[in-house]
Amino acid sequence: MSEKNNHTTIAIIPCYNEAATIGSMVIQTQHYVDCVLVIDDGSTDDTIKIAKKAGATVLAHKKNKGKSSAIKTGFQYALEHNYDYIITIDGDYQHNPEEIPLLLDNLINNSKDISLGFRYGHTTEMPGWRKIGKRVLDYTTHIGSGELTDSQCGYRAFNKKAVKKLLPHLRTQNGFSTESEQLIHAKDLGLSTINTNISCRYNNLEKTSTKNPTSHGVGVLAYLIKLIIVRRPLLFIALPGAITCLIGLFLTIRTFQMYNQTNTFSIPMAMFTGITVFIGVIATFMGLMFNSIPTFIRLSRDSEEDL
Repeated sequence: MSEKNNHTTIAIIPCYNEAATIGSMVIQTQHYVDCVLVIDDGSTDDTIKIAKKAGATVLAHKKNKGKSSAIKTGFQYALEHNYDYIITIDGDYQHNPEEIPLLLDNLINNSKDISLGFRYGHTTEMPGWRKIGKRVLDYTTHIGSGELTDSQCGYRAFNKKAVKKLLPHLRTQNGFSTESEQLIHAKDLGLSTINTNISCRYNNLEKTSTKNPTSHGVGVLAYLIKLIIVRRPLLFIALPGAITCLIGLFLTIRTFQMYNQTNTFSIPMAMFTGITVFIGVIATFMGLMFNSIPTFIRLSRDSEEDL
């Protein structure tokens, strides 16, 4: 255990049917942390048995809830046991446990809250088509987080403050969006991040995802768009609504101009114009309302606390 520092560290490995790789992952990871915590997310194979035999602490979900839920369970355990630094690493052998010191050193030496694994250059075996999908998700996450990074990499290190702040805000509705969600919330919570170049294995692995990559990517993208729209209603709802309303008003003026010039009233144009204005007004109102709701909630909570 000579690689460890004076801080207490825990590695969280979320797993679902990873019996083929979990034993090696646990044994290698133990060299760099004080505790290896495996979160079994309803596996039907021997993941739990092998993880325990390898020396991991295991927490098991009775049914499959998704990666987000597994990460939340791990974070809760880490806080309850007062670990200083928390590492998340996948159990399918994509990540190299020997790089844990890189993540931790970059985090500690630069006084950051989160060290983000960044799959880099020739050291990553990611197929070209996966790189394209990843970049789409990276840029989409960038809209919400303001930082362009490897948004889908689950190999990360956190200090205790970051986990404590993030945990109440993480949701479990979309099991594979947790990495992007962490980045978006980190920005809002004022948590600092830093990229750490890591390697990544894909070749000769039995599997690298429990879901079809296409459906996985589409699902994460849809969730991200929804999350970003809800979080920025003025930009993504009210502003398009106002523009639509202006277009409708312009078309209304043109409709009456055409009537004055030709003495013919176009009912289809009038209906289209009316619908455009209606949609624009509703969208603008909804955007303003969604933007105001968090303020009303905060004011209500503040009033209750004063009482």
